[in-house]
Amino acid sequence: MADVQGNALWPKRAVFVALCVAVIFVALLPLDTGVPRWAPPDLLLAVCLVWAARRPDYVPVLSIAFVALLADLLYQRPPGLHAVLTVLGCEYLKARARMLRDSGFWIEWATAGAVVIVITVAYQLTLGLLAVPQPPLALSMMQAVGTIALYPAVVAGSHLFLGLRRPAASDPGGARLGS
Repeated sequence: MADVQGNALWPKRAVFVALCVAVIFVALLPLDTGVPRWAPPDLLLAVCLVWAARRPDYVPVLSIAFVALLADLLYQRPPGLHAVLTVLGCEYLKARARMLRDSGFWIEWATAGAVVIVITVAYQLTLGLLAVPQPPLALSMMQAVGTIALYPAVVAGSHLFLGLRRPAASDPGGARLGS
């Protein structure tokens, strides 16, 4: 039984990394060459948070760190800062995955929303303390609100198209969530 569980684990981890790389690639495409008037939601952060909250065994910390650092480098953000905050936020959700599984979707969404807000504020504060040029706070908060609003769509898409489901309490993989 453990071999069947372990054999299904690595393809799901590969799907997570491939999905994140695809999100980064699409975000880098020059689809709109005009001056942006709004900040689009951070789809990569939403994907990482959804997968961490729903199936923490599919997203090891090194996978999250890799895709978040890759995004920092390709998006030309200060390398590592947003990646560290993303890893910390995902690890927070992974530690509470059992509680989130037992509660309703609204609690999961509110918890993920709080994590997005904390990541945004910590990012802005750190950039401000280090005197690094930063986007306006209103623009960053607009992106955070958009990411929170996008969370249910990412949950639905991951569930419908990728088969990402919360483990049942009787699932052997679900028993490992809290440990």
